[in-house]
Amino acid sequence: MWAASLREIKQRIRPLFTQERVATNAGMFLEGLLGDEQRKTGWMRAEAAGDPGPWRQQAILGRGDWDADALRDIVRDYVIEHLADDDAVLVIDETGFLKQGKASCGVARQYTGSAGKITNCQIGVFATYVSRHGHAFIDRALYLPKEWSDDPDRLEAAYVPADVGFATKPKLATRMIARAIAASVPFKWVAGDTVYGVGDIEQQLRRAGKGYVLGVSSAHVFRSWGKRPPVAGTAADIAQTRRSSDWKRLSAGAGTKGPRLHDWCYLELADLEAEQFNSANDGLWTRGLLIRRRIADNDLAFLTTWCPAGTSIETLVAVEGHRWAIEDSFETAKNEFGLDHNESRILAWLAPPRVPGDARLRHDGRDPASR
Repeated sequence: MWAASLREIKQRIRPLFTQERVATNAGMFLEGLLGDEQRKTGWMRAEAAGDPGPWRQQAILGRGDWDADALRDIVRDYVIEHLADDDAVLVIDETGFLKQGKASCGVARQYTGSAGKITNCQIGVFATYVSRHGHAFIDRALYLPKEWSDDPDRLEAAYVPADVGFATKPKLATRMIARAIAASVPFKWVAGDTVYGVGDIEQQLRRAGKGYVLGVSSAHVFRSWGKRPPVAGTAADIAQTRRSSDWKRLSAGAGTKGPRLHDWCYLELADLEAEQFNSANDGLWTRGLLIRRRIADNDLAFLTTWCPAGTSIETLVAVEGHRWAIEDSFETAKNEFGLDHNESRILAWLAPPRVPGDARLRHDGRDPASR
């Protein structure tokens, strides 16, 4: 079944390549990423493929003329065929790739959660499709800091397309969401951390009729209207006014050590007619604040929510809990499939979707700017 699935994927990507030998090399590159070698460098992949050197596979990265966005769409469609569910969650997050030097596209001293500090690295923003059937990456973008986007010579030297300018990480996320909606990807929710929790994404999702659970900072101000008692203030200040009876201990999903339990508090702040944002929706939708408290040390996290009126706190907690899937994707992609191993991180991250009980991975195409 695994061999048949791999043959099917090779057949799907074959139209991307004008020459049969290039398509063959791309298939060998894919097999190398799926192989048992702990490092997915060009030499190790070539050795596994029986090549005398890495040049044939490297040619796909440096000299091959093929459409990376078309590959992204092929992978997305493949994922939806296997994992589609109307209640699915689209999870947005980023990860860093530690890198020495200054020449690699997008590399700069910037913060990455991968290292927990400001360091020399590249940053990729990703979208993962998460449903009851499993989870898989369906989109990606390379983040270009201003020191790159404002330097035409540097962009040209790295073969960045001329029309690629500066875009914030939330802007990259809105483009991914827009692509998913345009492709009729079935999903009901979007989840993300504090980088993506305020601004255009909220308005985009309201207009699209999608619910969301998005992180915000402790200083983010919330105000209620039409609700009693009234609520106003920063997220941190509001949390301090909550009584012990307002909290509910719930699991955000199963983790490696059992249920991921936290204490949760949910405040409904306002009920709005959904039609004013999206004519296809009807009835009331609720704007709210979801607060997560860690049991061990009472550390707080805050999330802004938008959902149909009457949505339970259990549902919102489950949506937020789906964010673990993209972290799992990053970990597996880096540890098993070479996402941060030299040339491997630049190519198409192509593998079958991950489903419950399956140790294999799932991935998508590369950003043109990373060639």
